[in-house]
Amino acid sequence: MTSLSISAIRPFIRKLEAFRTISDEERSDLEALPMQITEIRADQDLVREGDRPSRCCVLLRGFGHTYKMTEDGKRQITAFHVPGDMPDLQSLELQYLDCSIGTCSPSVVGFIPHEALREICRLRPQLAAVFWRTTLVDASIFREWMLNIGRREAYNRVAHVFCELLVRLNAVGLARNHSCEMPFTQIEFADATGISTVHVNRMIQDLRSAGLIVLRGGMLTAPDWAGLKAAGGFDPGYLHMERALAA
Repeated sequence: MTSLSISAIRPFIRKLEAFRTISDEERSDLEALPMQITEIRADQDLVREGDRPSRCCVLLRGFGHTYKMTEDGKRQITAFHVPGDMPDLQSLELQYLDCSIGTCSPSVVGFIPHEALREICRLRPQLAAVFWRTTLVDASIFREWMLNIGRREAYNRVAHVFCELLVRLNAVGLARNHSCEMPFTQIEFADATGISTVHVNRMIQDLRSAGLIVLRGGMLTAPDWAGLKAAGGFDPGYLHMERALAA
């Protein structure tokens, strides 16, 4: 077990600060959390459906996703994860996981024992409230994704996901001038939006042709941010983040 350096934990703290100001004392306690820090390759599972974990994971660097599989092996991605996310925080209270969480790119992950999280929540009730809020926001994002997949057209679905990623990465200091890293493959976008990879490629080309996005060298830029938001029907209110609302 090690304690995180300030630079390593910064996305995690910035994520929490998007919901509430973190005091110096709370910051010190967060930085002192015991973590097993592990480098993980792309396309590896962190936890699997049915697991009964004794620790939570924090994505410190890299990108991930939550997914479920059908009986015949089809994957539905239900969330993308960015640095600062703790995608399995619900495992503190649930006996087993009802989904799987994996990496989309080479990543650095910190694993925190449940006991340490329960102790910091006991000592710092305000932090416990922030952790609880993150799980509520995860549920809000899930509802928005349900709407996106169920009722928006393919063009709007893809635009909406691009908008969400830009805003969430901006909230943790990893986007600037509506530009951010974009490591997700077209297969992953297809599994997240419920359309084929061919259709995803076509929608990306349409967004490019409309001057709404530029994808180059693994980077996404939105030169017409207002236009991209309009194309996706995107309102960041469901993210419940002060920084997101300002983006």
